Amino acid sequence: MKIGLDVLGGDYAPDSTITGAIEAQKILQDDQRLVLFGDHDDTVERLKQAGADPDNFDFIHAPDVIGMHEHPTKAISQKPNSSIAKGFEFLKDGKIDSFSSAGNTGAMLVGSMFSVKTIPGVLRPAIATNVPKIKSGYGILLDVGANADCKPEMLNQFALLGSLYAQHVYGLNNPKVGLLNIGEEEEKGNNLTISTYPLLKENSSINFIGNTEGRDLFTDLADVYVCDGFTGNVVLKLAESFYVVTLKKGMKDDFFDRFNYERYGGSPILGVNAPVIIGHGISTPEAIKNMVLLSRDMIESNFIDIIKSAFN
Repeated sequence: MKIGLDVLGGDYAPDSTITGAIEAQKILQDDQRLVLFGDHDDTVERLKQAGADPDNFDFIHAPDVIGMHEHPTKAISQKPNSSIAKGFEFLKDGKIDSFSSAGNTGAMLVGSMFSVKTIPGVLRPAIATNVPKIKSGYGILLDVGANADCKPEMLNQFALLGSLYAQHVYGLNNPKVGLLNIGEEEEKGNNLTISTYPLLKENSSINFIGNTEGRDLFTDLADVYVCDGFTGNVVLKLAESFYVVTLKKGMKDDFFDRFNYERYGGSPILGVNAPVIIGHGISTPEAIKNMVLLSRDMIESNFIDIIKSAFN
């Protein structure tokens, strides 16, 4: 197993990414190898300074950086030696089994769709994220930013992608799927949710439990919450603020601690032909470590083959 990691991606890279890589490497098995994309000499030197053995890692020299505010499509094509472009080149050629980065989100989406490409049958890939439940554990929310405007058929597929992810990566048996809406009644919502509801209701591949409201998101009512990327991103950013507020208020609570993005590391792009994970731009070493471990879990679960089978 070869797990690709962009060393240059993120606001605190490469210090944060290299430290996270070192911590992840301590947990990985001998046959699970981290492949670091970045400036070779600089990465090796930083590993040595941190007391790590460079021989425990593989390196791909990719010295260029795609900045957070660069145009994704132009940057991917104009910077072939960037860490993100090289990562997708190796992922496409099967030289690594997964790729993750805390860098430019748009470039990660573009790289996914135009390099490893969307799985046949999938209309559009979706970004998924964890939402903590009050009692324990996490639910899944998608899409949280890949598709601001959606069609009902896309939300129907998101429901299946999220259900498969919850079942095979997080081990949830027959996960309950809810459509995020402004009311629980079937006729409630806008044109998108009203048109999506019957598709989900007729989808025998998922355990659809009906409409769910924002107040249900952190309960056990559902395990997977489906929405368009615009709504999902607003919800995600609001949820992320909860943890920050508790820190500023000096509050210590296990539930709110689970809003800390560091715990789950990153958000997978579901529906493409390889495990691809996007990390938070402000990822700390702990977040990077957990992003690597999530990559490992997705590879071990054979999740991509499961999606291919479901959409065949």
